[in-house]
Amino acid sequence: MTKTISPKATPKLDFPEDHQMRLAVLIDADNAQPSIIEGLLAEVARFGTASVRRIYGDWTSTRLTSWKKALLQYSIQPVQQFGYTQGKNATDSALIIDAMDLMYTRRFDGFCLVSSDSDFTRLAVRLREEGLVVYGFGEKKTPEPFVQACDKFIYTEVLRPVDAVETSEKQPDSKPPERAAIPKKVVNLITKAVEDVSEESGWAQLGTVGSNLTKVRPDFDSRLYGFRKFSDLVRALPDVFELEERQLPGGVAIYIRRRVSLRPRKSAP
Repeated sequence: MTKTISPKATPKLDFPEDHQMRLAVLIDADNAQPSIIEGLLAEVARFGTASVRRIYGDWTSTRLTSWKKALLQYSIQPVQQFGYTQGKNATDSALIIDAMDLMYTRRFDGFCLVSSDSDFTRLAVRLREEGLVVYGFGEKKTPEPFVQACDKFIYTEVLRPVDAVETSEKQPDSKPPERAAIPKKVVNLITKAVEDVSEESGWAQLGTVGSNLTKVRPDFDSRLYGFRKFSDLVRALPDVFELEERQLPGGVAIYIRRRVSLRPRKSAP
């Protein structure tokens, strides 16, 4: 009997610290904007080396004109795919076929799929079944199945650059944008992650909590709430969590614990 592998049960690759992951970056030009490309490649560089950079679309169409400058600047290989039938997305099929061909070369540790299209959900699942890491990139409108099928999903809204010069010229006296309020559901999500990995004392290593969050919610990203790092987000919740730095053999580690409110004892009758 063939055993079905759940996408969440896929074993992760155990890479040594000095290993640079070889990644294939595949972009769906019909469902991505060129304004994200600099931030996208910087994000990919955090995970590994973009050994392959390909973008798929019908380059005879004027709709993709804005992409052409980015292709030259960032050495991205365009893959031509004609739209043979109106209403059918041939680009998706071309990207999926290439992804499978690259997978069977066994030369890659993971894939970066850039699209807001749910049609790539099964591809993400299949790549993970093969033991590869899948990073998804798409807009907030990306359907939940594709988000959950990835090991990590990054919303491209946080990758778009802010034109500080243009903003200052238009609004010279404007204040910097305030951070978004941290939703209660996010606080609850962090609390649950702390409880899942904490010691009996209630303390948990912050890095382990962050990893647990990503497993539960691949799209969790502190930048969505205006914080560059997860630790910054937690520090913005001093009434909920307390942090402690500990000196370990490998260096300093940050630990987190749910803050317990002290309640006055009831007086004896």
